[in-house]
Amino acid sequence: MKHIRFALFLLLSFSFFHSNGQILKDESKWTFEAKKISGNLYELIIHCVLPNNLHIYALKPGEDPALIPPAFKFNPTNGVTYKGGVKERGKMINEDIPGVGMVHMFKKSVDYVQEAEITGGATIKGTYSYQICNDETCLSPTGKKPFKIVVGDGGTSIDGASGTGANGAAAKVDSPSNTPDTSAQPKVAATTPDTAKKAEVNPAATKTATPIANDKQISMVWMFLLALGGGFLAVLTPCVYSMIPITVSFFTKRSKSRQQGIKNALYYSFSIIIIYTVLGVAISAIFGNNALIALSTNWIANLVFFVIFVIFGISFLGAFEIALPSSWTSKTDSKANTESFSGIFFMALTLAIVSFSCTGPILGPLLVQAGQGGLLGPAIGMLGFSLGLAFPFALFAIFPSWLNKMAQSGGWMNQVKVVLGFVELMLAMKFLSNADLTKGWRLLDREIFIAVWIVLSVLLGLYLLGRLKLSHDDKTPENIYGQEYVSIFKLFLAIISFTFAVYLLPGMWGAPLNGVSAFVPPMGTFDKFGGGGTQPSSASSSSEKHDLGAFAPKKYVESLHIYEPPVAKDNGLVTYYDYDEALAASKQFKKPIMLDFTGINCVNCRKMESQVWSSPEVAKRLKNDFIVISLFCDCSAIALDKSEQHYSKIMGADVTTLGDKYTEIEVSKFGTNARPCYFYIDENGTSLAEKGYGYNPDIDNFVKHLDQVKENYKKLHP
Repeated sequence: MKHIRFALFLLLSFSFFHSNGQILKDESKWTFEAKKISGNLYELIIHCVLPNNLHIYALKPGEDPALIPPAFKFNPTNGVTYKGGVKERGKMINEDIPGVGMVHMFKKSVDYVQEAEITGGATIKGTYSYQICNDETCLSPTGKKPFKIVVGDGGTSIDGASGTGANGAAAKVDSPSNTPDTSAQPKVAATTPDTAKKAEVNPAATKTATPIANDKQISMVWMFLLALGGGFLAVLTPCVYSMIPITVSFFTKRSKSRQQGIKNALYYSFSIIIIYTVLGVAISAIFGNNALIALSTNWIANLVFFVIFVIFGISFLGAFEIALPSSWTSKTDSKANTESFSGIFFMALTLAIVSFSCTGPILGPLLVQAGQGGLLGPAIGMLGFSLGLAFPFALFAIFPSWLNKMAQSGGWMNQVKVVLGFVELMLAMKFLSNADLTKGWRLLDREIFIAVWIVLSVLLGLYLLGRLKLSHDDKTPENIYGQEYVSIFKLFLAIISFTFAVYLLPGMWGAPLNGVSAFVPPMGTFDKFGGGGTQPSSASSSSEKHDLGAFAPKKYVESLHIYEPPVAKDNGLVTYYDYDEALAASKQFKKPIMLDFTGINCVNCRKMESQVWSSPEVAKRLKNDFIVISLFCDCSAIALDKSEQHYSKIMGADVTTLGDKYTEIEVSKFGTNARPCYFYIDENGTSLAEKGYGYNPDIDNFVKHLDQVKENYKKLHP
């Protein structure tokens, strides 16, 4: 079934990539009230206020035992007699969810009421716990949080508040529900078939896990601008550029007036935007964020994309033309006319189909990047692309005299295609590398990958300078000495291409190449680096290994050390790959654990490592103050023992590989599938931070974050 979904996605978009979504925060507000009813009878009321996008389950949440209701405990107190149990007041929402059954929840607000007879004054203490969800995912349960209500003869005060209310009045203060409470945070334990079932978050609310991060993993503004640039680039291809004067002239000549021609051209441009944006929305709605993440790491999908991009690249180099079935063009063209909006819409659809051979290779890399924007990424990417593509048609319809100033179609457009062909081939190598790293084939190690990129960059530079000719290239103007002219623009592009090749060259001898470290294979795959890439990492063989003694990392080191970041090798940072080993080391050396949820093919993970971890201040803290465990959530080459393999309800799939296991831990324990994402626990599994830290390449911010975690650890371990 997974492979069918992958194939269907390929047919729609020819693209993918890893993830990101919106941030889910606990924005609930909790206040407490002791309200006098009559005599010694009081109502102890716990108020919960929620934003519109969040909900909390009822005390009896429904049929599914995985649904987690709130819980309240009032401690026994002298002079206080509790009458019955806690009751809830509010507008209950009942929803029948397929596969889950009837679910009962509250939105906006709900009150929890405990009746009590109170004689004289009393200080009532207790605890409460809850889980907050939206329509897509749930935060981890909060653990037990304390509260205190002081009821005096003259009124009540809450949690030591200085003010008191009159008889029958309510005095309220905010509970510290949104402040770190390290003693009451959820615990993370090693996943086994039994514990995984117990720890699962509500599957009905976890269709797509929401990243818990300090900042958005990708800026939608930059996504839009990148897509807009892709649309403008597509305009310069022969399939689209040559259509501008024909289409605009068609509208102006067929229309009864200039105003009518402009209106029809705007309809045409608007139709282009609708077509591509609807496609982006469909991709988001049908496949969602999880599918994009799965595609980014699935080796079969990566191989398919490699083949597709090679085919597109060779096509752009002039070997053949790619086109959608001619019957599609005929059907849409037969319905095209200027008499109605629907007719103009089919004209735009005809353009989209005819120009596919040129726009498809641009849309592919664009949607690769758009996939990082979660559910909104493809929609925003397609919107930006279509705006760039449609803009010239509207512009020249408004100013038709500018058509005379347009550069004539010719050989320069073919050169644009050839340049894009070289870029497509470079991108294709990245997809092949993803599959190679995921399966551990070692077919495309670091030096081979870099060598291919160097060759392609040099060939591109030679082509831009006119020293490399293809069979379908037009002859360019020559000077009196018979040499071809090179425009200033192409000259600068050639300089960039050659400079990039020279920059890559030291990588053939082990240079880290931090500028492109997120895209090239890791240093551990380099044959000449660290003993041929076949020995354990320098971190595990450094002088600190002797100090670790029996607590040095052992499990999975032989298989995973090649993916260890260069900063670990350069600074002697010891990296663990097994959860239990990290817990044992944390207990022995009295250090907090940093859970590094990462991926073998995670671009943003490599950026964080090269831009943030490599900072001396960060590297020093990670080495001296933390036990670091790298959990590769896309590692499919290591199979779990049969005793550990099981079906995960929250993931809706079998957990059979090490990557599956770590993904399940991240989703079920922390409510996210974001990568990178860093969480912190002690040797008992107690959380040391209120939320995880996602992709945010701000070194100072990360240093402050690490220092705060260290302080929280010291408070728990004085």
